[in-house]
Amino acid sequence: MSDILRTIDLSKRYRRNLALDCMNMDVPEGSVYGLVGPNGAGKTTTIKLLMNLCEPTAGRAEVFGRDSRCLSPLDLTKIGYVSENQEMPEWMTVEYLMAYLKPFYPGWDDARAAELLRQFDLPRTRKLRDLSHGMRRKAALASSLAYRPALIILDEPFTGLDALVRDELIEGVLGNADGATIFISSHDLAEIESFASHIGYLDRGRLHFSEEMASLVERFREIEITVAAPSPLPAPWPAAWVNTEQSAAVVRFVDTRFQQDRTMAEIRRLFGEVREVSMNPMPLRAIFVTLAKAGRKAA
Repeated sequence: MSDILRTIDLSKRYRRNLALDCMNMDVPEGSVYGLVGPNGAGKTTTIKLLMNLCEPTAGRAEVFGRDSRCLSPLDLTKIGYVSENQEMPEWMTVEYLMAYLKPFYPGWDDARAAELLRQFDLPRTRKLRDLSHGMRRKAALASSLAYRPALIILDEPFTGLDALVRDELIEGVLGNADGATIFISSHDLAEIESFASHIGYLDRGRLHFSEEMASLVERFREIEITVAAPSPLPAPWPAAWVNTEQSAAVVRFVDTRFQQDRTMAEIRRLFGEVREVSMNPMPLRAIFVTLAKAGRKAA
């Protein structure tokens, strides 16, 4: 499987603010890649660099194996892009918008466009300015899927939407992707977890990891140890064990490099015989919170 998106030592500085710091990321073709991180982490900056909406300070971004600054008009017709604050011609009706965009995209599919309008229950004759926030987002997505793009880029597409509209957007993207690569940044971690195949965690401009969702979930565990008697935490404490809490004879932490045999051996080495050990899998939101807390403590 080749990489449809790639960044190599990609950096972006806005005067004194380093928004992105030597980012190296590979997005496999056909994957659903979720880029997550706190507000201000650099997610939107990453997408702007990939889409050639701003110039990198150093390094480069590649799309379809080419520098994003050298994408041809034909390359751009293979990309569907929807952003949180996407500007749209508000005076146009939904139907006029679709007709206006059609000549720009050689792959435009009239049957697909009509089906998307039906699927999203979009009123053809209503002007965009008269649509609700959720309906405008649906119109933007429909217009970006009608030409069967090879790459779909979504920047915070679920912000401000109710649960029903979010579900409709997700179903619309997945149901009409046709094997396209989907790159999505979002704070809606529960939704990302339900369909992403790969995940990247960005914080303060640095990409801390980029991997398959299955391996990420496998290597994070919430550990709780009940010891025989209260005592100070042993040292040195493993670097992969973060967000440690201790109360009476119970010690809690998150193991970010969990392997059951190795983790148990380390527990016995540090604590000796213990009364009880629980090792609980963590949802993506809990992993995100763990990393955010650990990042603040390290700062």
